[in-house]
Amino acid sequence: MTRIAIAGASGRMGRMLIEAVLAADDCQLHAALDHAGNPAIGQDAAAFLGRACGVAITAELAALAGADVLIDFTRPEGTLAHLAACRAHRVNMIIGTTGFDEAGSAAIEAASADIAIVHAYNMSVGVNLLVKLLEVAGRALATGYDVEVLEMHHRMKVDAPSGTALMLGRAVAEAQGRDLKDCAVYAREGITGEREPGTIGFATLRGGDVIGDHTVIFAGLGERIEISHKASNRTIYASGSLRAARFLQGRSSGFFDMRDVLDIN
Repeated sequence: MTRIAIAGASGRMGRMLIEAVLAADDCQLHAALDHAGNPAIGQDAAAFLGRACGVAITAELAALAGADVLIDFTRPEGTLAHLAACRAHRVNMIIGTTGFDEAGSAAIEAASADIAIVHAYNMSVGVNLLVKLLEVAGRALATGYDVEVLEMHHRMKVDAPSGTALMLGRAVAEAQGRDLKDCAVYAREGITGEREPGTIGFATLRGGDVIGDHTVIFAGLGERIEISHKASNRTIYASGSLRAARFLQGRSSGFFDMRDVLDIN
């Protein structure tokens, strides 16, 4: 049995993960974490399902001791605090949190010397296959095509563009031998002038309860290729996370992404 701890246990993604763990024959819910002061602290982690699992939601990071892996879809500051605790307790991590700055990303990679980490901006199997398709398209359409990345998420998402949008843009840029930071355009307003060749544009939409829509557009003269992924249910992230948890079993260190998990590098 893979002993799994869940961060952000009372949130939407946390609950989806808990439900997935409880339904899996080869997984066991070891701990459920949330921030101090959350009204859910002390409640049974499965109470939202109308049942009890015997694991109470806690803010005590000591609850990680004995877990095989922590799945974390919270926020950068919370994830980095959990990272330090996991490193201390030798608990592997699956990180789906987005919005890290360079220092945060570097801290995650450094911790992978002591624990095994899967860090992915999107745990969906479909999205990670999309990245592979974009690498092929990026190479084939490297000249004569303008690249735009369009994404839409729910009104409560706090970072933009989404981590997945950046991952998609980075896949195209790297396939064309470029660095995204040198060619990305994140905002257009006023008299912008003509589009600069070779740039990769990003457009961000926020509203309602959209789970996650991403489209990469290759716009040429006389044709346009659009490659899209639309998420209709968060279960895709939960199932991908459990797949990553199984991948980490038996590993004591290393830095991986979902393409390693899916063996599509």
